[in-house]
Amino acid sequence: MSSGAAPTLSLPGDPPGGRRAAWVWGIGVAVYFVAIIFRTSLGVAGLDAADRFHVNASALSTFSILQLLVYAGMQIPVGLMVDRLGTKKVLALGTVLFTLGQLGFALSPSYGMALASRALLGCGDAMTFISVLRLGARWFPARRGPLIGQIAALFGMAGNLVSTLFIARALHGLGWTTTFVGSSVAGVVVLVLLLLFLKDHPEGHEPPPVAHTGAAFVRKQIAAAWREPGTRLGMWVHFTTQFPAMVFLLLWGLPFLVEAQGLSRSTAGELLTLVVLSNMAFGLVYGQVIARHHAARAPLALGTVAVTALLWASVIFFPGDHAPMWLLIVLCVVLGACGPASMIGFDFARPANPPERQGTASGIVNMGGFTASMTTLFAIGVLLDSTGDDYRIAFASVFVLEALGVVQILRLRSRAAHREREQHVISRVEAVHVPV
Repeated sequence: MSSGAAPTLSLPGDPPGGRRAAWVWGIGVAVYFVAIIFRTSLGVAGLDAADRFHVNASALSTFSILQLLVYAGMQIPVGLMVDRLGTKKVLALGTVLFTLGQLGFALSPSYGMALASRALLGCGDAMTFISVLRLGARWFPARRGPLIGQIAALFGMAGNLVSTLFIARALHGLGWTTTFVGSSVAGVVVLVLLLLFLKDHPEGHEPPPVAHTGAAFVRKQIAAAWREPGTRLGMWVHFTTQFPAMVFLLLWGLPFLVEAQGLSRSTAGELLTLVVLSNMAFGLVYGQVIARHHAARAPLALGTVAVTALLWASVIFFPGDHAPMWLLIVLCVVLGACGPASMIGFDFARPANPPERQGTASGIVNMGGFTASMTTLFAIGVLLDSTGDDYRIAFASVFVLEALGVVQILRLRSRAAHREREQHVISRVEAVHVPV
């Protein structure tokens, strides 16, 4: 298949979907679910980690920054691995790595070993979501792509919910080591299910063979995906929409609510849970809207950014010592829309790239939000230390990245839409001339 101009639909007949597809895809989603539990467990253990390893805000943020640095840096290599090796092998390797990372974090006696464990966890985590997207594309019809992607993300947020509801309570009831060692057992369970039951694609729907020529293939694959405006637009949509909620849930939300807003840890935990529940609700709505109205992608993404920025500013610049509870609740509800909005980035990249390049393109898109999250996590930690824990100044760093992302979205939006229309015309012409 020629690069660039190839339409998205090119498997030999659309996959049928059905119960078997749901079962196989569900195993992949279960792996992603566990990876999210492990990824976000630090978000509810941040204060405990600071006490355990005797570190300040900057050092604490390094846990998440390193994890996200590894995650973001692995996205393109993982995309290439998925395109070349298939979903099952990459998911199995990822599961082994993030389980070892969680176990190592549980048993780490020092800050340095804990950092290494989080890096290992981030490496394994990086292999999950792109693999699950690829698995959905191989087992379900293309028209269900947006909804399947949002549902996968919804189950991922359910993993976040487990962290906020159970990991946080277990930490105080069972202690650090028992909680993290116990949670690592979930990784072993999903690894066994994956090895026994997961398949890359249904019978009769094998992807066409792709010639792999080492480094030359890698360069060609990355360059071809990057040339597509839809891929770059998807990356900037992901960059701009995902990171406020990610930063809030992954590390700084609990300290902000407790130290800056004067809430108890239990109340702060309930607000973090509200973000997760809101995310799950918005995911279902966004998936249905985009599946039915393709033109709603950019307005939904930009609208989410605008409302998020408005509520974020209203909370951190609220006159007085603390924002009222109703405003914090509204902020958490709105932050729940960030994850589903970031999934729109994949809906720009998917029609822009042929099936054999979907993993690579998804990797490029997925780098966006995690790069922004990593940058903001670091900025907040540094600003908190340099300003004496002034959360207003530290949290205002969010607006810089949002402004950058919006400029790039507006710059690429029309170019990507024009390219999509061209590819749609080409695919229709090719369909007319396919011999029967």
